[in-house]
Amino acid sequence: MARAEVRVELGSWDRLADEATPIRHAVFVAEQGVPVEIELDEWDAVSLHAIARDSEGRAIGTGRLLPDGHIGRMAVLKAARGAGAGTSILLALMDAARQRGHREVVLNAQTHAAPFYRRLGFVEEGDVFDDAGIPHIAMRRAL
Repeated sequence: MARAEVRVELGSWDRLADEATPIRHAVFVAEQGVPVEIELDEWDAVSLHAIARDSEGRAIGTGRLLPDGHIGRMAVLKAARGAGAGTSILLALMDAARQRGHREVVLNAQTHAAPFYRRLGFVEEGDVFDDAGIPHIAMRRAL
């Protein structure tokens, strides 16, 4: 998909769950086989969520920032990948973390996505580990 205008909206789970949930289900459950019962969790209610929208206002991606500065649940619909939604979401969440006073952000990247995060300044640390049957690596970036 060619790069297009992507707009990111930040908000609470109460406000954005109706748009974030189907994206996360499509990417994590349907596409990657994550068990549905572990995909939504107790951290959703206390996290800041992001929704990326295409030029027509359709929700195409999501992510969240936990209270401790951990970024997670980054997901972009397959048809929308490569248009900058993931980068836009990540930058918006990093900016929110900075505004909250965090000095760094951390995330657990699926190993196939590590190059994406590396391009945005994240550095791997530790060993690869399994999460929901998918290999992950911890990554960190100073703000």
